[in-house]
Amino acid sequence: MVISKTLLRILKSGFQSFWRNYWLTTATVAIMILALLGIAGLALFNVMTQAVVANLENRVDISVYFNTDTDEAKILSIRQELVELNEVKSVDYVSQEEALKRFQERHKDNPVLMQSLQELESNPLEASLNIKARNATQYEAIANYLAQDRFQGAIDKINFNQNKEIIARLTRLTGNIQNGGLLISVFLGLLAMLVSFNTIRLTMFNWRDEISVMRLVGASNWFIRGPFLVEGIIYGVVSAAATLLLIYPILYVISPKVTSFLSGVDLLYFYQSNFWQFLLLLLGVGVALGGVSSLIAIRRYLRS
Repeated sequence: MVISKTLLRILKSGFQSFWRNYWLTTATVAIMILALLGIAGLALFNVMTQAVVANLENRVDISVYFNTDTDEAKILSIRQELVELNEVKSVDYVSQEEALKRFQERHKDNPVLMQSLQELESNPLEASLNIKARNATQYEAIANYLAQDRFQGAIDKINFNQNKEIIARLTRLTGNIQNGGLLISVFLGLLAMLVSFNTIRLTMFNWRDEISVMRLVGASNWFIRGPFLVEGIIYGVVSAAATLLLIYPILYVISPKVTSFLSGVDLLYFYQSNFWQFLLLLLGVGVALGGVSSLIAIRRYLRS
């Protein structure tokens, strides 16, 4: 019974402190909202970048061209070997006949080229394998595998070198986006903690007379520190709730524009479908930022 009354008093004091310094509360909550918006924005930005990277990865592959005298059975045997590699996502076989058909379709409006092709006695185009890796970093390993001596009699050329720079740029892009997002998240989190930390310290400074009186009458450290910890947690909860409410109208405006550039990416639908995950993420981060900054401020200001 005594514990419950003490807890109620701590909670009441925490709420009173939260509402009493409304201008400090507004500033702290605003900064924490910006930090949480940044974190939520990075989660949504990651969805967009994954779509962009996936789109680029679908456009990038390496093609292996075979000598015209290579048996189809040999080509299919090599294809089967490639399919069994862990690095390989898919391998598409394009026969000489299919290559010729695609070439004719692509250049059907060029009569000179079509006439020259008809005058040839045999199909000059080579059969090929179009290989897609599971990850852009794995193309070089696949190219090295195909460079073995046992394939030299069948393979005419591999276009990996032509695509190597594109693949390298794609790999760098993915890494830079992930690293940049992590750095921004850390920066915003530290900024929010710093503001919350200073707000709690200022609150304790304003309450210094009350704190002195409580110590004189023998109040426990938990009873003195509890309200400030509650105040920090409230900052996190209120900031998370406000952030969740702000995200919806923002996405309602920008989501159609993003979809027009990246077909298949609907940020508003993604947010609605994963609302509870966003709720837990923002609530957890908000409470952690407010609570941890409060604990640090309490430890520095109220040394027992």
